[in-house]
Amino acid sequence: MNPLGFNPMRWNCEKRGCYNLKHRPKIEMFADVWPGRISMGDVDGIVEIAGNALMIEWKTETTKLPTGQRIMYQRITNGKRISVFCICGDAETMAVSSYKIFFDGRENPRDEWISIDMAGLKLKLQGWCKWAQQNPRIGNCLRS
Repeated sequence: MNPLGFNPMRWNCEKRGCYNLKHRPKIEMFADVWPGRISMGDVDGIVEIAGNALMIEWKTETTKLPTGQRIMYQRITNGKRISVFCICGDAETMAVSSYKIFFDGRENPRDEWISIDMAGLKLKLQGWCKWAQQNPRIGNCLRS
C-alpha cells in the first residue's frame, strides 16, 4: 500500500512516448494573449494546507532566476498566502543541492542559494506545513 499523499507520475514514456511531446500542454500557444513580453510558466509542484499554498519551482542550476519569474514570486507571495520554494537538484535522481524561498514578497536570500540535501529540505517543508496549519486562511468557503 502506498503512503498517504504518494502521487507518482503514472506516464510511461516507453509505452506512450515522450511526456513533453505527448502530454504537456503547449502553453506557448497563449503568448499572443499576454501584454508585452509576459509569458505563461508552468508549476512544478503545488500543495494547499488550510488555505495556504506552497509552490515548488525546480531548477537544475543555481543561476539567477529570470527577472519576470522573480517579480512574479515576490508579488504572489506578498501577504503570505502563497509561498514558493525554489529547489536546485537533479530531477532524475532527486538529489537536492540548494534552495531559496519567496515568502511575504521577499526572496530569502536574494540572488543566493542555500546548500541543503533532501533530508534538510524535507525538514524545511515540514516546517512550512506546521506554519500553514497554525495560520489557517479558510474563510467562508466550503469546507471538507
